[in-house]
Amino acid sequence: MRHHFSGTTNDTGCPRQVSTITTVNPVSNVLASRELLWSLTQRELSTKYRRSFLGWSWSMLNPLATVGIYGFVFGVLFGATAPEGRNSGLTSFVFFMLCGLIPWNFFSMSMSLGMNAISANSGLVCKVAFCRETLVFSNIAHALVQFLIELAILVILLAAFGSPLFIHLPMTLVLVVLLAVFVTGIALALSALSVFFRDLTYLWAIATQIWFFITPIVYPPELIESEVPTWGQNLLRLNPMVHFVSEFRACLYHAEFPNPQKLLVLVVSSVSTLMIGWWAFTRLSRRLPEEV
Repeated sequence: MRHHFSGTTNDTGCPRQVSTITTVNPVSNVLASRELLWSLTQRELSTKYRRSFLGWSWSMLNPLATVGIYGFVFGVLFGATAPEGRNSGLTSFVFFMLCGLIPWNFFSMSMSLGMNAISANSGLVCKVAFCRETLVFSNIAHALVQFLIELAILVILLAAFGSPLFIHLPMTLVLVVLLAVFVTGIALALSALSVFFRDLTYLWAIATQIWFFITPIVYPPELIESEVPTWGQNLLRLNPMVHFVSEFRACLYHAEFPNPQKLLVLVVSSVSTLMIGWWAFTRLSRRLPEEV
């Protein structure tokens, strides 16, 4: 991998960089920068809870607190009930919610970390020529580690309560990979766009709240079918997270294989999102040192 670095400066005082890293083959560039990606990921993991007393325990306490709040509000105050697991026989609203909330938390955390990946490393972006995608990928990998820890604990709890889900774990891991691909595509686009449009961070926070409540996480999907007109249901089906939550629940809560048609939709959505997001990042990455 060759790096060409010129000695001129731009209007912001940053060295102007010309590198084949962002203009040849992005995938090859990332593979060539795998050691840097590993180092950045280790840095993110080691600094997350560095000075906190409970350390990585917070990675479980935060989702547990969220489950407690939503479980009380929707399960107790509003009397929400969970459908019976088709093969597991589970009827727990908490487990039903967790099977959708944990994937959503990974999505939300990845978006938050990925969006700020470039801005938070402005000094590095401004002064050094390197594969800048690695900044986003390291944050996604960081969120993925926490996601897998939470998912592993959920699997143990579901198995302890009698769910025969182990045969479906390979398909669950396939869903994990597809969700990681999906969020990476969005995070790549947002990380570059947020450098040029600073208000995007605040707009995305609002969009995430809306996105959360139009995804059946704290309520059963049957509620949409009974309360929302047909045109609204068709519109909501365009939301990929609806299908991700549905298929994670199929594997974990219902202990059954995902719907092949929905799985195909997720494959197409994930790969398309990654390609579009990576294309947008590559187009904008040349101007990042000048704008960051």
